Amino acid sequence: MVKKDGHSHTEFCPHGSGDSVELMIQKAIKLGFKEYSITEHAPLPPEFRQDYQGYASGFDEASMALSDLPAYFKTCRALQAKYASQLKINIGFELDFLPSQLAWTRDFWQEYGPQTSDNVLSIHFLKGLDHKYWCVDNTPTEMAQGLLPEAAGNAQRLYGEYIDALKVAVTTDLGPNAPKRLGHITLIKKFQDYFQLPAKFDAANLTKVKELLTLVKANHFELDMNTAGLYKAYCNETYPYPEISQLAKSMGIPLVYGSDAHSIAAIGQGYHQVADMVAL
Repeated sequence: MVKKDGHSHTEFCPHGSGDSVELMIQKAIKLGFKEYSITEHAPLPPEFRQDYQGYASGFDEASMALSDLPAYFKTCRALQAKYASQLKINIGFELDFLPSQLAWTRDFWQEYGPQTSDNVLSIHFLKGLDHKYWCVDNTPTEMAQGLLPEAAGNAQRLYGEYIDALKVAVTTDLGPNAPKRLGHITLIKKFQDYFQLPAKFDAANLTKVKELLTLVKANHFELDMNTAGLYKAYCNETYPYPEISQLAKSMGIPLVYGSDAHSIAAIGQGYHQVADMVAL
């Protein structure tokens, strides 16, 4: 099995550490990785701001700017060439699935998708209070203000809404070169320990998860076996948690390790905890 990190970030990420992607690549090589995907947050559609009611940081710091794209590709291609003998480097994006902005997303992907080779499709924004979008993983207070009230404080209902959104994402045609790996499918649980929310999905949501995984397989997607949650103060588990990753593996769905690293320190974190899950 090729040791691969399929989800990582760069100094182009406004909410990252600012660490150099080259130094992150050097650490990945030192740790024995043979394949490495650079998947920076793709720019958000400018018009999405009118659909969004969450905290300003959730929008302003979510992704690189459109103006960063030339420098991003130039940097990544130079590193791809420089380290070609040591590491297969894929260049891509982590793309936000935004149902209200599909036309923009398809246009963006038509232009930039052909320049990529490995991508992640994720949901960081969910409809909540006032039928506007709020950021799922920005702060506990944003979740408390914008998402939990819309679910009447019912965490299982909120979990279910997130799973339903993922089902739409995986069945929406974003055109050629679109991402074929679904990112951190239990990110909605990032603040579970802050609010003392249920650690497991209930029976109804597990049924939804099975439906989601059936769609994942039917649409030839992989899953991001994301270890970042292990190191989040109020999550303390992988995305997805073991019961779900084991179910996905039993269904023959490929799981790809993703450090989701936004810093040098995070490269390789949690790999051994999920090595059996990502083994082919």
